[in-house]
Amino acid sequence: MQPKVGHILYMTVESIDPEERKQPYKSRIVDMDDDKLFIEVPIHEHTGKYKRLNVGDGLSAYFMTEGGIKNYFHTQVLGYKEDIFTLVALRRPTPDEITRVQRRNFLRVPAYLEVAVRLGNTLHFTAVTEDLSGGGFSFLCDSYYPLEIDQVLDCWLLLQFRNGQIDHASFKAQIVRLKDISPEKRLVMLKFIEILEADQQKIVRYCLERQMDFRKV
Repeated sequence: MQPKVGHILYMTVESIDPEERKQPYKSRIVDMDDDKLFIEVPIHEHTGKYKRLNVGDGLSAYFMTEGGIKNYFHTQVLGYKEDIFTLVALRRPTPDEITRVQRRNFLRVPAYLEVAVRLGNTLHFTAVTEDLSGGGFSFLCDSYYPLEIDQVLDCWLLLQFRNGQIDHASFKAQIVRLKDISPEKRLVMLKFIEILEADQQKIVRYCLERQMDFRKV
């Protein structure tokens, strides 16, 4: 599904400011051509304040289609167009750059990322993920950690994108399955139960980039 005139576009800005990266904005697609999408100046979803975008800004964005499907893609600000009112020109994504996601059907990719884990106030450790999706992830850890199904963990995930940007996502995740890999190692599988939309978008963007890398192999 390609974006269409009239679609509401939800987005976050890929800023060097970690607080700015969390801010959710939205706009409406009012025109397009073969290479560009033209949107209204975005507004903050909670405050309603306008957001001035700069040429070259990267955006993680999605639009909704029937059935509650989120269509994620990455784009960039190309410039401005003066019409009846000012429009922002974005790079139009190709069909291969759009990932259609239902909450129960997030794209899952192999991913070997560092994650910090906390259980209550007593247990803290770092681990390496095995796979990742917009709905959850799994990681390997030492089997002596007292982890159990249904426990809720506070997690901080380190993400590195193809453009060299390093970012993190924080969330609460619930353990849904445990699997002993060896006497020393255990695979822990989790689902997200509390995550900001902006952090979920970062994860979906990372998964999309990984999928595109696999297609090139």
